[in-house]
Amino acid sequence: MSDHPPDRLSVNPRSPHYDEDVLARPLGVRFKGQERRDVEEYCVSEGWIRVAAGRALDRRGNPITFKHNGQVEVWFKDAEQTGDEPG
Repeated sequence: MSDHPPDRLSVNPRSPHYDEDVLARPLGVRFKGQERRDVEEYCVSEGWIRVAAGRALDRRGNPITFKHNGQVEVWFKDAEQTGDEPG
């Protein structure tokens, strides 16, 4: 497996960008310089993240998400021990 996370990833199993093998490793997401732990989906190349709007659900039972634009950095947290974290 690569030491670099994918450009786009989602935690929703119904998404085409869902990857269970990648999600098995701990991921760190930094958005606009602040580490976030509530990210549902991200895209580094397009510069956005999606976060859930509290506990609100749509009519299909999926969480309602908001898209935020800005600089996104992603890294594997288990690679921090080797000093590979972006910064």
